[in-house]
Amino acid sequence: MYEYIKGQLSEATPTYAVIEAAGIGYFINISLKTFSDIERATEALLYTHFVVREDQQALYGFSTKLERELFRQLISVSGVGGNTARMILSTYTAHELQNIIATENAVLLKNVKGLGLKTAQKIIVELSGKMLELGASDIMTPQLSKGGTPNNEVYDEAMAALSMLGFQKAASDKALKAIFKENPAISVEEAIRAALKRM
Repeated sequence: MYEYIKGQLSEATPTYAVIEAAGIGYFINISLKTFSDIERATEALLYTHFVVREDQQALYGFSTKLERELFRQLISVSGVGGNTARMILSTYTAHELQNIIATENAVLLKNVKGLGLKTAQKIIVELSGKMLELGASDIMTPQLSKGGTPNNEVYDEAMAALSMLGFQKAASDKALKAIFKENPAISVEEAIRAALKRM
């Protein structure tokens, strides 16, 4: 329905953004990668995918066409909805996910919250051939931490994001404290991503 939405970035959190375009504020669900790309911007362009169900209409936005295409591939798998697909793309970068699927690593994929081994295997079976078409590389390229944000702000943002994603406060606090102990200069995106992999 919408190819992209471009406008003033009114609000950005690790789980959603609000973009004002032509006097209308669009509430757009986003992944951690997209949040990392737009969090300091005043204007943003997000490639969108509109999900319509009987009980819900939701707009998802992505900073790159590759991430949107991966989202579309994921929700084409039976049993994988928009929020699960977003959780997968928040746990792993687009290139990490491509490599996980291309190398058929179901054990790593099932680490995503709410994703069991059977669903992870189904994703791999249905999408493994399509990853090569999208140009999956043979080597995973981990994201480098940007740093530069005070620890207390990073911690607060990460806690808020994990809460919005449905994690218990105690579990989030434990995971984040361990992560900050290992890497005090970690960015918000990387802190959340690391926590998602631990819980």
